[in-house]
Amino acid sequence: MAMTEASREVGVVLRRRSIDNPWIDHMWSPMTILDEVPDTAPWTVLSSDADVTVYYAGAASIDLFSSDTANYRDNLADGEPRIWVALRRPDGGSELELTKVTADPTEGEAIFESGCDVIGTVPMPPEIAAWIAAFVDQFHVERVFHKRKRDRKSANRQELPDGSPDKGTGRS
Repeated sequence: MAMTEASREVGVVLRRRSIDNPWIDHMWSPMTILDEVPDTAPWTVLSSDADVTVYYAGAASIDLFSSDTANYRDNLADGEPRIWVALRRPDGGSELELTKVTADPTEGEAIFESGCDVIGTVPMPPEIAAWIAAFVDQFHVERVFHKRKRDRKSANRQELPDGSPDKGTGRS
């Protein structure tokens, strides 16, 4: 079965906030997703005050796959659909690079375990939600869940001397 894919370029805006911490002096967090990529150079300062600087981090692609439509549908049905954003410091440097932007909650949760330096969610813009909803409407196929039955008699189980199966009690 061929997998249908769609992609959309979006802009990513980040916030760098000063914090009072003995180990780090600032914290990065995704702030918003722009439904269109602006004519702005990556890492342009959009605003700045004493404790917060807002940057346009650059463009990223949101990729949709027909095999993941159930995940997108769940995200949209949540009431507050989210976009996950991940950034990493290449080679341990101070610069950040965008590594992933996704609307798939399963993939988004997996990012939290990936070792990325900056991970967060932002509200999904209505234009992107409409685009994803149209993709789900076009390609979603409901899959029936089939629960597997356990094989009660396994070839690997040993029988006890009385002929009954060993149920893992440690007896031989």
